[in-house]
This record gives sequence, C-alpha cells and structure tokens, in this order.
Amino acid sequence: MWVLRELVAQAGRGLSTVFRSQKVRRTSAVLFFLLFLTLIVCVDFFPQQVRLQVGQVSPRTINARETITFEDRAKTEEARQQAARMVAKQYDFDPQVTVAVRQDISETMSLIREIQQNDTLDLAGKVEAMDEFLPFPLPSDVLAALAEGNPASTAALEKELTLMVTRAMEQGQGVSEENLEEAKHALIEEIRDAGWSRPWELLGRNLINTLLRPNAFYNAQRTEQLRQAAMDQVSPVLVTLKKGQKIIGEGEIVTTQHLVKLEAAGELHRPVPFKAILGTVLLIVLLTVIVLHYIRKQHREIYGNVGHLYMLGIIVLTVMVIGKVMIAVQVTQWPEFGSLLGYAVPVAAAGMLVAILLDFRLALIVVTVLAGLVGVMTGNDLRFALVGLLGGMAGVFSVSKLSQRTDLVRAGVYVAGANIVAILTVGLLTDTSPGLLLTSSLILGTANGLLSSVLANGALPFLESSFRITSAVKLLELANPNQPLLKRLLLDAPGTYHHSILVANLAEAGAEAVGADPILVRVGAYYHDVGKIRRPYFFIENQLISKNPHNKITPGLSTLVLTAHVKDGVEFAWEHKLPQAIIDIIEQHHGTGLITFFYQKALQQDEKNLVREEDFRYEGPKPQTKEAALIMLADTVEAAVRSASNPTPGQVGGLIRKVIKDKLADGQLDECDLTFRDLELIGAAFARVFTGIFHNRIEYPDAKEIERRKARNGHRHQQFARNRGGGR
Repeated sequence: MWVLRELVAQAGRGLSTVFRSQKVRRTSAVLFFLLFLTLIVCVDFFPQQVRLQVGQVSPRTINARETITFEDRAKTEEARQQAARMVAKQYDFDPQVTVAVRQDISETMSLIREIQQNDTLDLAGKVEAMDEFLPFPLPSDVLAALAEGNPASTAALEKELTLMVTRAMEQGQGVSEENLEEAKHALIEEIRDAGWSRPWELLGRNLINTLLRPNAFYNAQRTEQLRQAAMDQVSPVLVTLKKGQKIIGEGEIVTTQHLVKLEAAGELHRPVPFKAILGTVLLIVLLTVIVLHYIRKQHREIYGNVGHLYMLGIIVLTVMVIGKVMIAVQVTQWPEFGSLLGYAVPVAAAGMLVAILLDFRLALIVVTVLAGLVGVMTGNDLRFALVGLLGGMAGVFSVSKLSQRTDLVRAGVYVAGANIVAILTVGLLTDTSPGLLLTSSLILGTANGLLSSVLANGALPFLESSFRITSAVKLLELANPNQPLLKRLLLDAPGTYHHSILVANLAEAGAEAVGADPILVRVGAYYHDVGKIRRPYFFIENQLISKNPHNKITPGLSTLVLTAHVKDGVEFAWEHKLPQAIIDIIEQHHGTGLITFFYQKALQQDEKNLVREEDFRYEGPKPQTKEAALIMLADTVEAAVRSASNPTPGQVGGLIRKVIKDKLADGQLDECDLTFRDLELIGAAFARVFTGIFHNRIEYPDAKEIERRKARNGHRHQQFARNRGGGR
C-alpha cells in the first residue's frame, strides 16, 4: 500500500508539473478555443423547424431528390372537416311537449267558449272576465268581439289552430331552441294566410307566441359520434412527387403547399453536412495557426503570456456567440429585415478591445479573421463578412489614440458611420430594395456601433482586472490630478510632486524617441516617488525653509530613510490598487543604485574601515523594461540638472551624458532592452526638454531702477525744452 500511495503521489506531482508548463497550458488553450469556435460556427443551437415562411421569396430552386408519395395532411384534414360539417345536428324529440302545447291551447279556447255561453254576464262583464284569464293583453274591441263570438266558430278555430301547431311541432325533428323563433314566425304567417277575422287572428298569434315551446333537444354526444364516424371514413389525400420535379422555383412566393412538399421531401430538415463541417474546421484551424504564428513572430511577450492568449480567445468567442444569437433571430413580421441581422454582429468590439489591451496590428488581424468567420456562419455570405471587416477596422483605428474612457463612445459613433456606409455600398451592389436598404443600414449600422461601444466599455475594466493588463484608458484615468494618491502627493510633498511632473516630461520625450509606451512612462513618473509622502521633509525638494534633518542623524540611518521610500511607494500603490506595471516602475526606478552622498559621508567618518558599499545601495531590482529604465534616467538627470547652478545648454548636455554613462557603468541598465542607440536618442530627447526649460530670458529691471530711469528721462525733457525756448 505504501508503494502504491507513493506511485500515486509521484504521478500527481508529475501531472501538476506538466499542467504548470507554459507549452501545455498554451496548447490546452488553443485546443479549447478551436473546439468551442467550431461548435459556435457549425452547430445550429437555434434550429428552425421551417427555414422558409409563407409569403417569403424563395432564394433558390428546389427539386425533389427522389420520388416520394406522401399524405397531404392539410388537405386530408380539410376533407375530414367537410365530412363532419355535412352531418346535421342530432336532436331528441319529446312528444309530451306537443301534447302539453295542444292542451294549453284547448284550455284557453274552452274558457273563451264558456264566457261566450255565460248569459249571466253582460258584454262588459264578459270582456272583463276574458281579460283576466288570458295570459296576454288584447285590445278592448278585440275582447268584445271575442266575447260576442259564436262558440261553434270558436271550436272550429280551435281545431284548425291545433292542427297547425301539431304539424309545425311534428314535422322534421320538431321545434328546437335554435329554430323556435322561425317556427313561430311560420305559424303566424300561416294564421295570417288563413283569412281569419282580426280578433281571431290576434288571438291565434298571441297564443302561438305565448304557448309554443321547443319539443326537440340537442344531443351533443350523438352528433359528435356521427361526425367522428364521417371523418373516419374519409381516405387520406395522397400527393406524389417525381424525382427531379420542381417543388419551388427561385423568386417564387412561398405558400403553405410549398412548405408541405418541402417538409415531405426532407428539405426543411437536412442531414448533417459533414463535408461543410470538415471544411469549416480546417478553415478555423488554418486561421488560428496563422494568428498564433504571427503572435509568436511579432509579439513574443503576448505569445509567452498564456493569460493574454486566454483573453484573446475569450474576446473572439464572446463576439462569435453574440453574432450566433443575432443571426438566429427570426423577425416574423419582417422576414427580409431579419435575414440581414448579420450586419449587426459587433466585430468592432473585439477589434477595439484587442487594440486597447494588446496591440493595434494584432487587432486588425483579429478583425479580419472574425469578419471571415461571420461570413461562414451566415451561410458563406460575403456581404456580412465585408461589412464586419470595414466596421471592425473603423473601430480599431478609432481607438488608436485614446485620451479618456469616453472616447470609446466616440469610437462607437465612428463604427456606426462606417457600418452605415458599408451596408449601403453592399446593398447597392446586391440590388437590395431601396426601402429595405435604407432601413437596414440606419438601424443595423447604428445598432452595431452602439453595441460595439457598450461591449468594449463594459468588458474593458473586467478584462483589465482579470488578466492584470494596464490599458491606455486605465493609465489615462490614473494620470488625472484628482486621483487621491496624486492629490496627497501634491499636498504633503509639493516639491516631490513638481519633481515628478518634470520627470514625466523627460521620460515621455525619451519614450517617444525609442518606441516605448509614452503613456505608461508619464503615469509611472507621476507615481514613482509616492513613497516620499510618509517622510516628505527627509527629501531635499520638500525642504523649503526647515532645516535638513539628515544633519542630525548618521549616514547609515539617512540611507535607510531614503531607500524606504521605495517600499513605502509599493505599499501605497497596493493600497490604492495601482496596476502592476506602475508598481514595477516604483520598485525599479532606483534599481540597485548607490546613494553616493551618504556613502562618501560615511567613508569620511569611518575610522575603523567598517563601511560597506552594499549598505548604501537600493534593494532593487534593476529596471526590467524600457519604461522603468527611462524613469530611472529621467529621475537622476532631473536631480542632477536641478542641483547645478545656472547651467548652460552645453553643461546640461554634459550632465545628461554623464548620468547615462554612470548608470550604464554601474550595471543598472543591464536587465532592460535599451541599446546604445536608444541611450543616444534618450539623451538627445532629454536635452531638448531642458532647452525649453532653461531658455534665455530677458532680464527685467527692478522697481528702483525704473524710478531712476524715469527721473533721468524727465530731467532730459526739461533741458530739451529750455534749449528750444532759447532758440526762439
């Protein structure tokens, strides 16, 4: 067991070592990127059941690939529904209702006859009695006529009315709720045609309206059974497509029948296109290899940083996912517009982020690759690739010189403008309809620019912090004098603040001369001496009136105080979350340089030969980059020139060369990549800056000298006036 545990432990350590390897991590990142990019481009994550819709124009001619016979379900269903409609509603007949209606009519007519035969009542009494028992109102003259009527005639009319009602309620399926009003109307018409006198016609009509009611009731269950049976007897409607038969032609308007045939022929659900997928995979691999080869040859620092490769992959994958979602969107109300959503893929966002975070030229290559992949993802449509390329390049060029984060908004406007022009151009080349062309260019072009700006602005802080990249935008924010650390430096150590400004001017000029990052150099110079905030009056630039505290302490202690400002600066930088690049400059701007003044002073006081040079040097490390070395040189040169009294341009140039030579001889520039040619250019740039500072000035007279000149000039004017007066 012990041996087994030891083997497992060794295997684990071996795997850990392997995965910590830069090559393994880089290879894993590339494989991961290839896999996901292939899935995004090739796999349809939003499958559409119908790619064509009714009313659309077919983009191509589609023929049947083989002879097939299929059921036209729509026509079959239509035939089934027609058969169901042919089945009449089924009713249950209740004969008792007919008997009840006839009985009600007979009872009413019997009462009328009884009143007619009642000799005890006069006419008024008969009218009143008849009005009371009739279930409906009648005019008084009609009631009087009925009261005076012949009972035999009343009986005859009763018989005739009963026959009419019986025929109406027993013919067909009887009287139902649906045809009750129709039956009443028919009986009333029959009474009117019978030629009865007005009183009897009114009586009959009111009896029908009051007493007639349904005697047939709807049987839903039996009706549904009969209809279902009729539908089941309908045979399926079969349609045959011959091999090569045209299903739909290019330019034809898609109808429902077209979709049915396309569905049956398998054109709406095509098999997996293995050849196309293989071609896409090879294209993605080829493009990835080209980009990696370019990075390896032209940007070794990016290629050697796996985090930067991760970030590059994340940017590309994110933009492709957003593009995939956009292309998959279907605008049902305006399908022609929905087919152009590929114009809104924010390729420019990737270009802007790569240009800001990594490199301008690399951003152009990434934009080109992304534009090509967008074209592949949209069905090899060159229109979307071209618009993506032009808009992406506009985004890259618009962020080439950032002065503040809000410039990204301006970049979005430039991208929108470029996209609008590109979409209009492509639309004119492809003969797009004017209305669709104008709408798509304005809406999609503007949306692309705004989305690119929002994505770049939103993702920039996240990518900066996640991958520890100090972008130009972040540096520009740190250069703001309102930054808390710079404000504190100005208030607590104003001399150091002024010194930092001068160092920034020198270092920036040197950076522009040798191709270093001028923004990083300027911001690094602003913060390189922030550690002096802790003990400002131990540094000569802040000793305006107060006595020099170093006069009261030993050279060794003075050295400890001076060298501590580097550690203090690093601590302040960590507290205020400054980027690592600025922290490196703070830590390296003195390198392992010797504090010569206190070293010489210590040697003069050393009687036992105990002074060591190492004790009077900064802890380092030495500058590792051009930017850190430039700030070291600018810092030292500024201090040297400031300590000189009334230096001439020649003396300034000599001091600059001496400082650079001393730093080179001391080995402080051994670990950065500055060349001798770079050092010459830096010295010349420093000299130009100092020429602007120490230019010749006019010596203005003081106030007393001005008064003396006024008095002397006044005396001369008086003498001149006397002389002229004497001449007259």
